[in-house]
Parts: sequence; C-alpha cells; structure tokens
Amino acid sequence: MSADGVDRARRAWARLSPGARAAAGVIAVFALASLLAPWLAPYRVGQQIDIVHLASLPPSWAHPFGTDRYSRDVFTRILYGGRVSLSIATLAVVVSATVGTLYGAVAGYAGGAVDTVMMRVIDALLSVPRVLMLIAVLALWSPVPVAALVLLIGLTGWFDIARLVRAQALALREREFVVAARALGAGPARIVRRHVLPNVLGPVIVAGALAVGNVIVLEAGLSFLGIGVHEPLASWGMMFQDATDQFVSAWWAVIFPGAAIVATVLAFNTLGDALRDVLDPRQLPGHAALEPPETAHG
Repeated sequence: MSADGVDRARRAWARLSPGARAAAGVIAVFALASLLAPWLAPYRVGQQIDIVHLASLPPSWAHPFGTDRYSRDVFTRILYGGRVSLSIATLAVVVSATVGTLYGAVAGYAGGAVDTVMMRVIDALLSVPRVLMLIAVLALWSPVPVAALVLLIGLTGWFDIARLVRAQALALREREFVVAARALGAGPARIVRRHVLPNVLGPVIVAGALAVGNVIVLEAGLSFLGIGVHEPLASWGMMFQDATDQFVSAWWAVIFPGAAIVATVLAFNTLGDALRDVLDPRQLPGHAALEPPETAHG
C-alpha cells in the first residue's frame, strides 16, 4: 500500500466510532481464533472423545462449551467452524465484488445501448430469488465441494454491487478529469482502470462489509437445510442444525454456534454501517486526491 493509502486508512480509522472499532475488534478476534484453531483447539475437529461417557456433557472446565451427542468438543468445533463459515463468506464476497465492480464499471462507462442491455440482463437475473436458485442447484448437486459453494454464492450475489458501481460510473464518466483523459487519448480500458475504479472502491468496500454478514447467514441457512457444508467439515450453521432437536437436553450445542453467528453478523453490519459514513466520498478527507487538483477545487 502506498504512503497516501496508509495515511487515508489511518484517517478513516480515526473517524470510526467506538462501537465500530469494537465491532472490528470482534471480527479480528473471531478471524484470529479461527486462523489459529489447530493450536487453540484442544481436540481434532471430528474427534469423538468418549461416545459412552462424554456425550452431551454441559459446559465445564474440561469442556468450556460442553460436548455434543457424539462426544465432540463444541469449543473445538466452534473454532474450526469459524474457519469454514468466515472463509466461505469472505471468498464469496470477494467473487461478488470483483464481478459486480467490473460489470458495473463497464456498463456505466459505456452507457447507451450497451448499458441498457447489461442492465436488462441484471433485471432478468434478479427476477429469480437468490435463495431459491441456490436451493435448487444445491439440492441437485449434493454434497457440493466448498470451492463450488463459494463460487455459487459469489456468482449469485454480485447484482446489487454492479448496479451501485454502474450508478457511480455514470456520474464519473462526465467529470472533468475523465473528459480530460479522453481528450489526451486515453482508451476506455485505461480510463476505467485508472479513474473510474479507484473512485468507486469506497462504496464497494461498504457493500462488501455488509455482504459478508449476509453471506454468513445464507451459508448457515443452507447448511441448516443440509445442502451446504457437509462432514467432515464443520460450519456454524451445520453445528446449529445438528443439535436443534436436542435444544432442551443439550442447549449448549445450539446456543454457542448460534451466538457465534449472531455476534459475527452483528459486528460486520455495525462495521459496514460505520464505513458507509467514513468512506462517503463527500465526507472523507483526501478523497479528492484521486482527482486532479483543479477538479478537486472546482
């Protein structure tokens, strides 16, 4: 990252509210704990410690989150489940943001008939509910590999980002610095890469932060239905589904995965809302640095 980028990142962090910083801290804790799961977890993710004597034990010093019906340590599975849930959500959002940003930038900068056709394609895709589309595909293709699940979720979630970027690109294509670049002979690809994309990254980052929470819930719902993540992997949604019929007798096996989902989604939504204010191009100091000095002052 350039010195200017680091400086702007510091200013953006300074503008975050205490609640947003706390949300970022929660996300960092979950991410770090999941990353270090092999060293933090006392057992292997699918290890059945003692199916006869240690099944469905309540929380204790030996097992802080208790054990499930198969005598697997719930704390261990929460750590490894975070790896799966957070990885799927993050990678799927990266796919969505990449496809949506490129698609929206091309449509917005091209304008005219190209823009009309590309937007009608998005309207057609939006006419099919995303959840129903995913359920239909995953029900026919089960068990689905994690990589394929990431691509399916990512490639069905880029439409809103594309529309957001398209609106930004439509406004930018008539700005003075873009007109000047065209007059100097810059081609469309160079203008989009050098002038349009840097100016739409703020809204894309905000949309991505909010989307991560939504995808965590979506993946949990799919795994709850039995068409998402499968054994031997563990995800928070799959853990929740596996223990729902034991809520009265083994509440800890349901509460802790559910609490992990709620806390993470709430943290991402809180951070996304704060970033929306901080990265607003009309409010963030230094945003005009993306434009020539005469444009920034005029």
